[in-house]
Amino acid sequence: MMSIKDNLLEVKDLRVSFQTYAGEVQAVRGVSFSLKKGEVLAIVGESGCGKSVTAQTLMRLIPTPPSYIKSGSILFDGKMDITKLSNKQMEKIRGSEIGMIFQDPMTSLNPTMKVGDQITEGLIKHEGLRKKAAMEKAIEILKLVGINSPEGRIHQYPHELSGGMRQRVMIAIALACSPKLLIADEPTTALDVTIQAQIIDLMKTISEKTDSSIILITHDLGVVADMARRVVVMYAGKIVEQGTVDEIFYDPQHPYTWGLLRSVPRLDTNSNDELVPIPGTPPDLFAPPKGCAFAARCPYAMNHCLEEDPEHTTLSETHSSACWLLHPDAPKVERPVGVGGHQHV
Repeated sequence: MMSIKDNLLEVKDLRVSFQTYAGEVQAVRGVSFSLKKGEVLAIVGESGCGKSVTAQTLMRLIPTPPSYIKSGSILFDGKMDITKLSNKQMEKIRGSEIGMIFQDPMTSLNPTMKVGDQITEGLIKHEGLRKKAAMEKAIEILKLVGINSPEGRIHQYPHELSGGMRQRVMIAIALACSPKLLIADEPTTALDVTIQAQIIDLMKTISEKTDSSIILITHDLGVVADMARRVVVMYAGKIVEQGTVDEIFYDPQHPYTWGLLRSVPRLDTNSNDELVPIPGTPPDLFAPPKGCAFAARCPYAMNHCLEEDPEHTTLSETHSSACWLLHPDAPKVERPVGVGGHQHV
């Protein structure tokens, strides 16, 4: 078993809000998780659940104002709290220690700069390489991410490349300075299915070759099953369940996780089975409910769920869930057919 010293990242009770003309939006509400060295961790949930805000906060990329970190800590590599660093200190970390792969390369890449110049920018800034040496390394990195004829590609602009190639360039930029942590924010969203599979395989290979830790932000559970070792499930700015991939897919304990699993197609069931969407909409984070945030959409909700937010129940060393159904006095319910092992909780 790994000790706390093996953790590359420890996020504790992170709370992030946005101040707007209408009031405070509580986007992230007490998130805590850790990431081990060389591990791939997926953060999943519906749009607006706080997963991208969490990821961007790790890089300190959310604009301040209107956003601000209310409380909590982000301990990176056991030696620095990212929440307490200045912008100048963060500039030294972004790209060199932590890299980020954004979901839309067409808007994330600079359309006025050639691909090679965008990759070498970090190498020149963080590693002090001269232009020629930086270009040589850029060509090596483009080869690593599977781009053919990289000697020619470095002289092209983003609009001259396909969507899959642009995403590979984004990965190359993130990898340029060999960061310890890669954050991939919906890295396959804008790509077709064939290219998605190639990008997933590429990221798995990179993780194995470079021993980088990866945080994968996605709503695609297929990508999660293929890449991650552990999964964090977020809802309404909070973590409602976390565990290993096997625990989340085969022994899920939170009704929201059940809903996510029922709303995606599966290869091991009848192809005529209808997908079951989660009814209702997420709560307004201007005024989050005092009880469980999922209670209004949960078919198993009890009166107590509306009044008090549940604490996390520890189910194993790696698995926990915040649901009142796990309380000893709660009525026993059966998971929906087709979710996990279909057993009582």
